[in-house]
Amino acid sequence: MDILVTAEWLQANIDKVKILDASTHLPTANRDADAEFAACHIAGSGRFDINEIADQESPLPHMIPPASEFAAAMSALGISDNDHVVIYDDSAIFPAARAWWMLRLFGHENVSVLNGGLSAWRAIGGATETGEQPKPQQGRFTTRPSVGAQHIDMPTIQALLAAESLGQLIDARAANRFSGEAPEPRKGLRAGHIPGSINVPLGTLIDENGFYKSTDEIRAAFLAGNANPDRPAITSCGSGVTACGLALGLALLGNEQVFVYDGSWTEWGASNAPIETGASR
Repeated sequence: MDILVTAEWLQANIDKVKILDASTHLPTANRDADAEFAACHIAGSGRFDINEIADQESPLPHMIPPASEFAAAMSALGISDNDHVVIYDDSAIFPAARAWWMLRLFGHENVSVLNGGLSAWRAIGGATETGEQPKPQQGRFTTRPSVGAQHIDMPTIQALLAAESLGQLIDARAANRFSGEAPEPRKGLRAGHIPGSINVPLGTLIDENGFYKSTDEIRAAFLAGNANPDRPAITSCGSGVTACGLALGLALLGNEQVFVYDGSWTEWGASNAPIETGASR
């Protein structure tokens, strides 16, 4: 199963897949993903809202939901175990990667991301719709053991730090947020990064048109950030979205020994856990 598919491939195979729009935006973007979906979406696509398909009991944004709730949400979207799901977005933070990762975390292997997102689809004249999609026929989605997707929590990271065995913790945020020079888009968070972490901004894996770069360029981006793309890694970011984008980039290089820190800086930066500032080492 290809991790990335092109708009041309999707157009040729649109009757063989289920398509989901996972768009969401940073609080500072002043964009409404639901309104944008109603205004224009790929014909036949459903809405995978990572803020709704999430643990609603957690004070943190879009945390992993309980397995039973995820299965119910996917079934309500018309997704069944054997479906090939294609995720896309129209967002600077690439939430399609978050939806891709969540599906794999709950055992769904047949999932791909549309490279270039909605803009790539529109560029080839792909069919779009307005309004809400009619309620799809109920699917039969069951959660299974994860497929190349793992997550990690704050206490485990703290224990690894205390044991001086953190390994690679790769932060996907922009360099000025990682260093603490720029304020966080969410209020109440300190500026800086987790001690011992390194910085590979997700944007360094993406070209000027919003496509993932070639695997050679992605490998070079990790190496430029002093990360070894062949070693196990923990990925982090602001709230667990672009961290999944790094996980996708590493998967393109054949590395699925990657643990996403779900709470990311929204959790760490609001706590009294130690932080560092300054550029990546």
